[in-house]
Amino acid sequence: KIFFGYAAGVGKTYAMLQAAHAAKRRGVDVVAGYIEPHERPATARLVRGLEQVPHELVEHNGITLTEFDLDAAIVRAPQLILVDELAHTNAPGCRHEKRYQDVEELLRAGIDVYTTVNVQHIESLNDMVASITGVVVRERIPDRVFDDADQVELVDIEPADLLERLQAGLVYREAQAERAQDHFFTVENLTALREIALRKCADRMGHLADAARVMGNRDYYTSERILVCVSPAPTNPRIVRAAARMAKAFRGELVALFVESPRTQAMSEQERGKLSGNIALAEQLGAHMETVYGDDIAFQIAEFARLSGISKIVMGRTGELKGAHNVLFGRKSLVEQLIAIAPNLDIYIIPDQAAPDARRRDRREHGGFRPPRGRDMARTLGLSLLATAIGTYFRHLGFADSSIISLYILTALLTAVTTEGRACTLLSSVLSVVLYNFCFVTPLFSLDSYDRSYLVTFAIMFVTAMVAAELTARLTNNARASAKNAFRTRVLLETNQLLQQAEGMEARARVAMSQLIKLLRLDIVFYPASGDLLGDALYEPAGTQDRSASILTEYERAVATWTFTNNKHAGASTRTLPEAQCLYLAVRAGKEVFGVIGIALEGRELEAFENSIVLSIVGECALR
Repeated sequence: KIFFGYAAGVGKTYAMLQAAHAAKRRGVDVVAGYIEPHERPATARLVRGLEQVPHELVEHNGITLTEFDLDAAIVRAPQLILVDELAHTNAPGCRHEKRYQDVEELLRAGIDVYTTVNVQHIESLNDMVASITGVVVRERIPDRVFDDADQVELVDIEPADLLERLQAGLVYREAQAERAQDHFFTVENLTALREIALRKCADRMGHLADAARVMGNRDYYTSERILVCVSPAPTNPRIVRAAARMAKAFRGELVALFVESPRTQAMSEQERGKLSGNIALAEQLGAHMETVYGDDIAFQIAEFARLSGISKIVMGRTGELKGAHNVLFGRKSLVEQLIAIAPNLDIYIIPDQAAPDARRRDRREHGGFRPPRGRDMARTLGLSLLATAIGTYFRHLGFADSSIISLYILTALLTAVTTEGRACTLLSSVLSVVLYNFCFVTPLFSLDSYDRSYLVTFAIMFVTAMVAAELTARLTNNARASAKNAFRTRVLLETNQLLQQAEGMEARARVAMSQLIKLLRLDIVFYPASGDLLGDALYEPAGTQDRSASILTEYERAVATWTFTNNKHAGASTRTLPEAQCLYLAVRAGKEVFGVIGIALEGRELEAFENSIVLSIVGECALR
C-alpha cells in the first residue's frame, strides 16, 4: 500500500503510522522497518508505539549512514512492515541500489508493506514536474512500482494549508523552510503538483475499472502498440517518458527500438553509457526492447513498425533549423523521411527546445572528429608520401596530370578503407591537394600557381576525394558491421544445434558457456541448480589467464544465490549488488530456474544487440 502525496509535509508518514496502529489493534503483526521522522514531534510519537527493526549502518567516504536493514526485516518476517521514502537511493554497499527494490524483495518474501512516495518521484512524470517547478528530481521509481500497488491512498491537503504548516515549522526547520518557500514551495507549484497527483490517482482508478470489466465480462479490446526510438541523445529520456505516458493514456503496449548502424558502432564510451541508461529507462517504464540493424534508419523504423503492428510512433524534434548541407542537397530530417516512407502511421512529435543546446554541448565534449590513433595517422602520412613518390615517377615518365590526380584520389580511398573515423579521411584529402600543388604545379615547391584555373582543379580534386572517401568509408563500415552481426547470428544458430546434441544439464551448460565466450570474449561461470540450492560452479576462462580466484568467491556465490532465489538479474551493471565481478542471469523456463550463469563484465556493459543474443542463448539452454 502506497500513501501518496503531492509534496513533502502533506502527512503521508503520519497517515501511514496511523494506519499501522489501526492494523496493530486488529491483531496484525506490525513492525517499523524504516521511518523518516524529519524531526517532526507528532510523527515521532506515533513511531514509539511500534516495534522497530534495527537499522543497518553503512560506512561511505568516512561517513556512517543509516539504512533500512533488509535482511533483518526478512528474518523478523512480520505480517506488515513500514518502509518510508520508497524512492530513496540506498548507500553504496547495500544489496540494492534503490529502496523500492528492497520493498519488492519483501513482497516476494510474503511480507505486506506500507510505504510513502510523492508525485515528483514517479519516473514518467519527471519531465512534467521539472518543467513546472524547475527542479529535476534525482530519486525516482518506475511507474510499474506505483501501478502494481494493491492500494494507493491519496494524502491530500490544500496548498494554502501546507504553506501554513511550512511556516509553522511543522515540515522543515526554519532556514530550510525559507529556502523551500523561495523555490519549490510556492502556491503555483503546489497547485500544479496537486493536480498531477489527483490525475495520477484518477488514471489508476480507470485502469482498475477496466481490469474489473474485462475480468467480469470476459471481454477484451485491441490495444495500441506505441513505438519509441532509443538513442544516446541527451534529450532521449524526455521522449521515452512522453511515450510511456502516452502508452498509459491509450492503455497500449510500449515498444522501444534501437537501430544499430555503422554510425552508432563508432560511439564513444560516454555515448554508450547514455544509450545503456536510456535503454534501462525504457525497460523500467515497461517497454519491450527490440534491436534492428541497418544504415537507413528511417526505413528500418518503418519496416519494424509495419511488421510488428505498431500503431503510433513517438519521436523527438528539436527547434533547430536545417543545416546548410541539408538545404543544398535536399536532405530531409529523420522525422520527414519517416513520414514520407510510412504515411499511414500516426507519428507524434515531442518538441524539445532545450535539445539544440544539449546537442551542441555534447558535440563540444566529443568534438566533430575523434582524435585519430597514431597508427592511423602514420598510415595516412605514409600513403600520401607514397603517392607523391609514385606521382614524381609518373611525371618523369611523361604521364599526364590527370593520372597523378587520380593517384591522389586513390590514396584518399585507401585511407578511408584502412583507417577508422573521418579525421584521417579529411587529412588525406587535404594532403592530396596540398602535395599535388606543392610538388607538381608550377612554380614547383610552392603553394602558389601561375595558372589560376588550377584553383578550380584543386576544389574539384578535394571534393571528389572527400565524397569518394566518405562513400568508401560507409561501405567499409557497413561491411564490418554486417560481418559482426553475421557472426553473432551464426553463434546463435550454432548454439541451437549444439544444444540439441548435448545430453544432460552440465553438457548444455558447457555449450552455453563456450558460445558466450565466443560471442563476448569474457570469462563465464555457471552454477547448476541442486534442489533448492546451487551446486558447484563450472568456470570457463575466455583467454589464457585464469581469474577464478576473483570470480569464484563466497561473495560472488552469494550474488548468484540471490539471483537463483529471486529469479532476477543481479551483479555488475545492475541495481542489485552492483559491486559483484559478474552479471548473473537465471537460466530459467517460466518460473523454474535450472541454474545461474555469470558473465565477468570487466567494467563494461553489454550492448543492446549483445544483450538480446545473450538472453536468447541462456533461454535456449533452459528450454533444452
